[in-house]
Amino acid sequence: MSDILKALSDEGVSIWLDDISRERLRSGNLERLVKEKHVVGVTSNPTIFAKALSKGTAYDDQVRDLAVRGVDVEEASRAITTYDIRWGCDVLRPVYDRTDGLDGRVSLEVDPRLARDTEKTVAEARALWWMVDRPNLFIKIPATEEGLPAITAALAEGISVNVTLIFSLERYGKVIDAFFEGLEKARANGHDLSTIASVASFFVSRVDTEIDKRLDKIGSEDAKKLRSKAGLANARLAYALYEEKSGTDRWKALKDAGARPQRPLWASTGVKDPDLVDTLYVDELVAPGVVNTMPEATLEAEADHGRLRGDTVRGAYDDARAHMAALKDAGVDYDDVVRVLEEEGVEKFAASWKELLDSISGELKDKSA
Repeated sequence: MSDILKALSDEGVSIWLDDISRERLRSGNLERLVKEKHVVGVTSNPTIFAKALSKGTAYDDQVRDLAVRGVDVEEASRAITTYDIRWGCDVLRPVYDRTDGLDGRVSLEVDPRLARDTEKTVAEARALWWMVDRPNLFIKIPATEEGLPAITAALAEGISVNVTLIFSLERYGKVIDAFFEGLEKARANGHDLSTIASVASFFVSRVDTEIDKRLDKIGSEDAKKLRSKAGLANARLAYALYEEKSGTDRWKALKDAGARPQRPLWASTGVKDPDLVDTLYVDELVAPGVVNTMPEATLEAEADHGRLRGDTVRGAYDDARAHMAALKDAGVDYDDVVRVLEEEGVEKFAASWKELLDSISGELKDKSA
């Protein structure tokens, strides 16, 4: 079963797991996925942590200690999440060493309620980077307008960044520019650029969910034919932009100074439409030098029945552009789609963070009683 995942890795796709929990770490499950399923990285988000804390007893001892110490809920959330991330970094450290820092990375997101506040985002990134204290950590910063200068500032200080919640091509271009500027400032600050890493998380399935909803509302036969293809087209054009920016003199100067590329990362790759093949956003987004972060169900599906046919990105640029043009002709407003998706993404993660804090607050009260 793992042969498909090995073949995917051999195509240049780094397989990351989009999940972490204390139970997964404690049971050795993550270590097994690394050894048996070619997993070479881990991503987390507020929703994942809220779900992890709501199940089982893995966090009870730590929460009890935090309650005894009288730690407030905000600091308790940092203590709990950074504990898991630090442990995950240690599990992935052999991969980090073996790949010379390319993979073996674990991502931790800043408080999503700060997504519209540059200064607080940077301060939180610094705090989390210090608390985890592992070279294979990524700090996740959202690609909001306010997040862009925070991305630059964090990189300038030598903090490796996973830029999250990217939906639009225009915003992705700005993310790449923020990455370049951050490395230029890091170099000016005397940092070794080879120690700073970044990925740009381009969301896929959510694009289809929103656009398909609009196509269904239009209701014409032509509109129906356009369903469930926008997420792939959007991602493929993102890779085209990545290639374009990689050919600039600005990047070449940074590369000559030892910089690593900011790899495109395909996020939101779990298929939400039951009518679609469950490995769609893996098989159709194969290209060299990318990351695909998968929920475990998608990882297992790919291992079981994925259908790889080589690079499915670089030969599809013209079709992708034609599809986006057809969506516009059908009446789908792309700019409004990506605006709605970003707003919803921030709101959903903020709601999950509140759920996490509420859960921790309740646990602290129970353990201190």
